[in-house]
Amino acid sequence: MRQSASSLPALAQHDLVLLEEGRHPDPFAVLGRHGFAGGSFVRAFLPGCNYAELVTGEDEERNAVPMVTNGDGVFQAPAPADIPYRLRISWPDGIVEAADPYAFGLSLSEDDIYLFAEGRHFDLATRLGANPRSFDGIDGVLFAVWAPNASQVAVVGNFNGWDVRRHPMRRRLGPGIWELFIPGIGPGAVYKYAITGSNGEKLPWKADPLGRRHEEPPRTGSIVSAAPDFEWDDARWLKRRERANPMAEPLAIYEVHVGSWLRTEWGRMGSWEEACDRLIPYLEYMGFSHVELLPITEHPFGGSWGYQPLGLFAPTARLGPPEAFARFVDRCHAAGIGVILDWVPAHFPSDEHGLARFDGTALYEHEDPRQGFHRDWNTLIYNVGRREVRGFLIASALWWLETFHLDGLRVDAVASMLYRDYSREPGEWVPNHLGGRENLEAISFFQELNTLVGARGRGAITIAEESTAWPGVTAPVHHGGLGFHFKWNMGWMHDTLRYFARDPIHRGYHGDDVTFGLIYAFSENFVLPISHDEVVHGKGSLIARMPGDDWQRFANLRLCLSLMWTHPGKKLLFMGCEFGQEEEWNVDAPFPWPADDDVRRRGTMQLVRDLNALYRGHPALHRLDHQAEGFGWVIADDQANAVFAFTRSASDGRHPLLVIANMTPVPRHDYRIGVAAAGLWAERLNSDAEIYGGSGLGNGGQAATTPLASHGQAQSLSLTLPPLALLVLEHAGAGE
Repeated sequence: MRQSASSLPALAQHDLVLLEEGRHPDPFAVLGRHGFAGGSFVRAFLPGCNYAELVTGEDEERNAVPMVTNGDGVFQAPAPADIPYRLRISWPDGIVEAADPYAFGLSLSEDDIYLFAEGRHFDLATRLGANPRSFDGIDGVLFAVWAPNASQVAVVGNFNGWDVRRHPMRRRLGPGIWELFIPGIGPGAVYKYAITGSNGEKLPWKADPLGRRHEEPPRTGSIVSAAPDFEWDDARWLKRRERANPMAEPLAIYEVHVGSWLRTEWGRMGSWEEACDRLIPYLEYMGFSHVELLPITEHPFGGSWGYQPLGLFAPTARLGPPEAFARFVDRCHAAGIGVILDWVPAHFPSDEHGLARFDGTALYEHEDPRQGFHRDWNTLIYNVGRREVRGFLIASALWWLETFHLDGLRVDAVASMLYRDYSREPGEWVPNHLGGRENLEAISFFQELNTLVGARGRGAITIAEESTAWPGVTAPVHHGGLGFHFKWNMGWMHDTLRYFARDPIHRGYHGDDVTFGLIYAFSENFVLPISHDEVVHGKGSLIARMPGDDWQRFANLRLCLSLMWTHPGKKLLFMGCEFGQEEEWNVDAPFPWPADDDVRRRGTMQLVRDLNALYRGHPALHRLDHQAEGFGWVIADDQANAVFAFTRSASDGRHPLLVIANMTPVPRHDYRIGVAAAGLWAERLNSDAEIYGGSGLGNGGQAATTPLASHGQAQSLSLTLPPLALLVLEHAGAGE
């Protein structure tokens, strides 16, 4: 017998209106189980359903009571106060039975709320966002989102017909977190947040800032995903990494945009599985110690190469699920290759489904565009002075390092964060409280980030893309520095590329482009970068910068790369530069692998492979990379011949390596260089060797000293210096 609706308390008209309009500020006050004079009852708001039943008990003791309605979407039924219940609902597309979301108490702990408010909750991805959870033995998903200035937030998704009325959330006291546990759904559910601003404005539906997985663009929904369920096999790798000193280790990084590296035809992206099969063996073959991934955090616009991300906790869906990325990292570690991620805390795009004015206010960004908008990139700037935003970013960094076992983060656009007047004219920026241009909040943010990476990263490194002379980027935090392990040496890069672009006939007058970098080479822990930024936006490819005919261009390229690998500092090379890709990089184009019979490009690849072996096998080339004791000029002022010579040494007492570079296409015969040890000196590398596509000119593999003084030494070598080439010699013994 159907019970009369009049026997149960009626929902107030204003509450009904607020529920119908999807803007009720406290749905738990009117939905779920409540007491009244006659006992207790359950109320549910189920707009669009055909009928509903309140179900108690299990199996043969199962009891289903029809819920009554006046046709307004509100369903009610009496219910005992002390037993669990479920709602059995007939929707137009089928029948669903699940627990009532409004039957559950508070989900997040008070500690979670407090730590988030303090910007000190660094495990946010397992608290906020969409986390599969079980409460009272009932499985579901706990949704939690920060929106302090919203008047109402609802979860919408493919599990509720994208109806903003079905799952309004509860606001917790404190920093403005909204939460709702929805039973009966799990991983794979697609969702967004429907947010109403403080003034009643309906905002564009928002993807989850803490989403661990998102739909593949151009779709913009978030996907419920548990933390990657992956069985790691890299314990030995991590243990070794924790013990290692990264400053003294060989670090040769291959920078790659995975999707375009794998691309064999227009429009085809590839996957992490394919990267395991193709990229990892290539890295092994070439001898790179690390691979650096252009940002794979989820991003709406592929043409940004990932540098305008919105999903700071999610690997892009373009390449596969998070578990596939974890497998790629694990396979890299098994192959002895570290994985570094480009990570972007400097800015984010203004796409309406993202972080921009997330709750109707400048929540993640600055309100004032003089602080909160990058005109260079048409993006918004994180307000790292706000504790919750700072904690959000640091939690993202730690999530990648801890969850995916990454070996490092290359932090993008650090200079843009350190200076309030970055790329701004007078009057277009806001000074700090001391009247200066330094961004004090960003300084503090980097110091906290690097301190926590040091404490929790198990030997992972951080690398700053910092393009100015900001002091102490790699100095320890306790000494007042920013605490990064390494910094990109942008000055060296600009000087070197400018020098090699010159016609060799003029190089003798511009030797300071080669020598100037050594004045400051040991002021920071530098990485020498020939990165993606140098082969895009009309700059041309690396080989296109080299002057002369085709033979000279490739000789120059081999010389440039050889100088880079023997110069103090760790190494980074962008994909395609290792074989002289002719056209500048195009993210949408198939990767232009050289043909098997392309002698010069295949030869350049072989050179880079041998350079990596030389660099890895000789401590003199890496152990004292960041100490002046590891480098010494022999010849730095031969303007007439444009020849440079220097030594690289380690701290183990072995004789140093001698490096000689002839920057002109003119062979130099009987060129005398003083050396510290008498006897035979073996050629360990000759970039003009025939195997590399060169002329094969050299010294027959070795040279013997004569007792003629030169360059302050009693012994010297008389060498043939090949054209546009670099030699590396090592003392091989006393000889006969």
